[in-house]
Amino acid sequence: MQQFGLVALGGAIGAALRYSISLYLSGDGFPWATLSVNMIGSLLLGIVAVALTQELISQDVALILGTGVLGAFTTMSAFSVETLNMFQSQQTSSAIIYIAITMVICPILAFLGWKIGELFIA
Repeated sequence: MQQFGLVALGGAIGAALRYSISLYLSGDGFPWATLSVNMIGSLLLGIVAVALTQELISQDVALILGTGVLGAFTTMSAFSVETLNMFQSQQTSSAIIYIAITMVICPILAFLGWKIGELFIA
């Protein structure tokens, strides 16, 4: 039961951070906030994964940071809805760019986070 509380605590922090970024980056119609949180979250989760595999953080810390904070901070559902909205609004080029950046850059950032973690943590 304690683990659910840890995830919930981290989730509250991550959701508040995501909301703050959405306020700061709202604007021109392109979903910069969602793209930003997904890219940042991918990088940071790579680092958390290395720290966990190297046993530098506990399972509980990984639950708070990875599942809780970063799970609530990043968002596939908002990405999906924003992409559909762009297609429905005839912003096809923007939608395709958004998909490409998210599906290519986020995994690359997770890989870079992993490598940063190995360099500085391992």
